[in-house]
Amino acid sequence: MSAPAKRASSRRASSEERAARPAAGAAPALELSVQFASREHRALLPRHLLARWVRAALRRGPDARRAPEAPDGPACITLRFVGTEEGRRLNREFRRRDYATNVLTFAYQAWPPVADIVLCDGVVADEATAQGKPLASHYAHLVVHGVLHALGWDHLREAQALRMEQAERDILAMLGIGDPYAEGGGRGDA
Repeated sequence: MSAPAKRASSRRASSEERAARPAAGAAPALELSVQFASREHRALLPRHLLARWVRAALRRGPDARRAPEAPDGPACITLRFVGTEEGRRLNREFRRRDYATNVLTFAYQAWPPVADIVLCDGVVADEATAQGKPLASHYAHLVVHGVLHALGWDHLREAQALRMEQAERDILAMLGIGDPYAEGGGRGDA
């Protein structure tokens, strides 16, 4: 093989190797499990739509304060949709709060994320109605919110909350969903 051919072959191999490796900060592949303990909204939440929402949040990546390397494995996310009774039990057992909440995230690893995200159908539906939002848009917001928690985002302090809320707005806007924090926000196609 001639010297120019060797260099060209070497360049091709290098570019092929680079293409095979995800770029630093790239979203990991997704292993998504969806469980419906409550089937109330199952028809509203097809797997492809849930995966779209999860992937949008994964592309945002961990909180910017954590500079991730390229993911070395897939994101493993379980979305579990539960009734009010199970939602209340989980919130009581793990957060010591005796009421059902809209979303709980059990994060086991931040990058690539491994997490169980539990959404309580009754609470989500009540909130969507009270806030004048389409139910699917509210679910999209809470799935994104849960995935961001799985990635290490939090809202315990005001500065954290502002960063996380802006990340949610940006992600939902990419999905064609309005500002979830605006009056009647979250309108748009889910």
